[in-house]
Amino acid sequence: MTALLLSLLVASPPSLLEKSFRLERAAEAVAVIGASCERCDWGAKGREAAVLALSLDGALQQHVVLTRGARGDYRVLLGALPEGEHRLALALDARWSARGTGAVRVESVSVEAVAADDPGHEALAHAPIVHTRKGSLDRFSDAPLVAWVEAFPAADGGRELRYSIVFSHEDGGTPLDRLMATWGRATDIELVYAVELDASGRVRRAEYQGKDHVTTPFAGRREGSHPVLYVVTRNNMLSDRGPGTPRVALVPVAFSLDHVSREAVMDAHPWTHQVSAVEVRREGLVADGARPGSKRIPDPRRFVFLEACASLSDTRLAFDVSLPGADGALRWYASDAGRPAFRVARSGCFRAAVALPREAAASDVQALRLRAHTRPKRRGEAPLPKGAGAARLDRVNLLYGLGPDDRPGPSLFSWTGGSELSPDGPALELPLRPQ
Repeated sequence: MTALLLSLLVASPPSLLEKSFRLERAAEAVAVIGASCERCDWGAKGREAAVLALSLDGALQQHVVLTRGARGDYRVLLGALPEGEHRLALALDARWSARGTGAVRVESVSVEAVAADDPGHEALAHAPIVHTRKGSLDRFSDAPLVAWVEAFPAADGGRELRYSIVFSHEDGGTPLDRLMATWGRATDIELVYAVELDASGRVRRAEYQGKDHVTTPFAGRREGSHPVLYVVTRNNMLSDRGPGTPRVALVPVAFSLDHVSREAVMDAHPWTHQVSAVEVRREGLVADGARPGSKRIPDPRRFVFLEACASLSDTRLAFDVSLPGADGALRWYASDAGRPAFRVARSGCFRAAVALPREAAASDVQALRLRAHTRPKRRGEAPLPKGAGAARLDRVNLLYGLGPDDRPGPSLFSWTGGSELSPDGPALELPLRPQ
């Protein structure tokens, strides 16, 4: 990977930078933009973010949404570029920027050239370009924050690349109170595109996650090898056709999810927790007395978050944490609040969360217990008998709260004992401290 540091040529607003750079050979190019915005605050109405228009070789290519407040580095794909001279231009796009953001500066820019024989080229070359959902940028809502790619072996020496995106929230789909209970986050994390390549790198199969979570063959337009996709639903499902809305081209981070949940990607970029928390506050989804079923939550900093790994068959999981009461007895607080829809319904590694009372902190938790429940009946089937199904807890990776800055604090507990859980039977209790 070759890094070409660009000196800045700053012009009067709204133009912020214009600079030429040269590639010594054809390559996938990545720009790393260090930008500051004097008064940007994703959680403050009227000054949520400034939006930069990035042009390449005289044509508008994408927008860069400055979601990270006063200062941040933004890695964006420039795509497959031929050898030779190229010109990059960045300008403030007042059409999409909040009015109260103050001065915007581009403080540093570098370009990384990744040639066909460089490590990581293939994963970059097939990364999707995503048009934002119509209306979402107007509201500074559901912004794509981070992309990652996972690689898996395929038949006959081939491989599959799967690309996912962390969105700052979802305006449709799972209500926020249930999202926190069953997914342990306010973001929306979606698989957006998968491509299977043969041993020589030719595309065998390409598909995206369409409306209603239906996996759909990709038949749209590509720029080089990059598929162009469009967010078309309020829960961030995609299409290979859509309106010409502002688009983003995030650089996917190579990430393995072995023995961890998808939310581990957020932990590697802890500012994503912060952006999501301030967005749901700004949108009025956080209320001090919010109860399960209200589609709102108490402040995210009142929650305890669990990451665990389990195997489920016809069962659902929930967890409780205990706090000492004034009389010295433990008081238990349940993630599902007694509601079947608020239980975890998937095998593998997962996150879930439970709100604590006011003034309590994650560090006050004395014990953790996990419960398995027979799943509710599906449409058209008879109810399963009580105690049906099977569940096994393999490990607890994390138990943590958010700090004052909405970023994850240190983990308070982990466990690798492994245990069967009896559906509708006794809970598995794990003390956090020696008894």
